[in-house]
Amino acid sequence: MTPQTYSIIHVISVVLLTAFTFKAFAAPTPDKRRASMMITGILALLVIVAGFGLSAKLEYGFPGWMIAKLVCLIVLAGLSGVAFRKPGAVGVLTALAVVAVGAAVWLVYSKPF
Repeated sequence: MTPQTYSIIHVISVVLLTAFTFKAFAAPTPDKRRASMMITGILALLVIVAGFGLSAKLEYGFPGWMIAKLVCLIVLAGLSGVAFRKPGAVGVLTALAVVAVGAAVWLVYSKPF
């Protein structure tokens, strides 16, 4: 596949992962837990596969900013599960999700290390 294909899959998966995470924050009811966890897990896997595929095509190696982006992804992917376990902490989880997404966007554009 071309780098553009990997990039499109990566960006669309990140946007959808973020959307479904915030959807879990909006209504963390037990009947929606299974579907939400499956969707966010599949999207997180797509983000990882497309991200590493893009990295391989562009021959980046494994720089520090990619490790930091991977940490941001792990945080974002885990937050929807936490929202169902602690529905009272949705405000803090939302702030953490915004910070994780903002940090990932900053890392991809600035590539500081």
